[in-house]
Amino acid sequence: MKSLTEIVMPQLAESLVSATIDKWLKQPGDEVSLYEPICEILTDKVNAELPSTVSGKLVRILVGNGETVAVGTPICLIETEEQGAEDQLGGRAPSDLTASNAISGERDQTGDQSMRHRFSPAVQQLAAEHGVELSQVNGTGTGGRITRKDVLAYITSGKPSSRGGPINNPAVINIDPKLSVRSTGLHLGETPRIPTIPTIEVESQSTAGRGEYFIDVTPIRNTIARNMRQSVTEIPHAWTMIEVDVTNIVVLRNKLKDEFLKREGVNLTYLAFLMKAVVSAIKDFPIMNSVWAVDKIIVKRDINISLAVGTEDSVLTPVIKNADQKNIAGLAREIDDLARKTRDGKLTLSDMQGGTFTVNNTGSFGSILSYPIINYPQAAIVTFESIVKRPVVINDMIAVRSMANICLSLDHRILDGVICGRFLQRVKENLESYNLETKLY
Repeated sequence: MKSLTEIVMPQLAESLVSATIDKWLKQPGDEVSLYEPICEILTDKVNAELPSTVSGKLVRILVGNGETVAVGTPICLIETEEQGAEDQLGGRAPSDLTASNAISGERDQTGDQSMRHRFSPAVQQLAAEHGVELSQVNGTGTGGRITRKDVLAYITSGKPSSRGGPINNPAVINIDPKLSVRSTGLHLGETPRIPTIPTIEVESQSTAGRGEYFIDVTPIRNTIARNMRQSVTEIPHAWTMIEVDVTNIVVLRNKLKDEFLKREGVNLTYLAFLMKAVVSAIKDFPIMNSVWAVDKIIVKRDINISLAVGTEDSVLTPVIKNADQKNIAGLAREIDDLARKTRDGKLTLSDMQGGTFTVNNTGSFGSILSYPIINYPQAAIVTFESIVKRPVVINDMIAVRSMANICLSLDHRILDGVICGRFLQRVKENLESYNLETKLY
């Protein structure tokens, strides 16, 4: 006997109350397996694939592409066999959904293999339990996607597993040590891609021969607009800047970068040194790591650094958790990993949550002064500007030094000029204290 099961919009994070359907991956009449992704959804925090919580046939879509609905709203109906229905999840999302769904990134680029490296929670768990390397499994799902049936077939075929050795983790990114990486900032070797944005040409009535065009506001852009408006509306911004001599860092990095790239497979950027200096300064001035709560100020004990990473059509802020417990090498690895995951559209909800202070590397595209908007509801954001060789006066003598500006936007409800001035001075001292004897590990 057959029955209809509602699939509802899950609550992907505690603070989320709604989400937007970006694209349906299945259409009415398609067969759906348990945990197989049926649509892509957009939230304030992250874009994720929504897996089916039942097996059956999709018979009706209740929420169309681009529509935003509240958590718990039915979005589609799936026809299932009544037998074994008690083993299903009642149309609710599995508890580990938030930790496993990845941001939707490059979509439909390689034809039939476009979904080859996207793994559902069930597939990952099954592969881990049996020590299966997913790279060795042939995918029979849409776009070459690996299903649970594919993994089970691989296991029953007697193919070797990775038991006794490291289990393949699909969340780990294999980094090519030969990849050419820019030395300034987060951008990686390839030239940033220009987004393909649907436009509508409109003929101008006031100027002959010229026109204008409209660009549809995407859900991600709409979320950025809403968050930026909330930040500048609720937070009284103030701004200050300090100049830092980073000559020693330039010399140190030039000395160590080639060996570090061979050893770690990632680029040693200036941002890793800056972040270490900022984290050490936050430990001396904990009030910088706080949020406004109307009748009190909440100071966060964990120092989780939000890293502003720009893509071709948005800015995301993945988080380096417990940054104060990492050395320069560890921070460099985290920076590279989060930047790659952002570019490749593989961030998870956990990557985006828990930030307490934001660092941005605006110098990566040549900026020398910035007035950043605070990452709500944090108390401050700091930007590291471009390193420029300039003549400076040292002991009444002129010398050519590598100089950089560090800009800080602050919530004036929490922070004042004195404490922020001291904080920036401490960051400056930390940066200028690096020398050839500084250890990365």
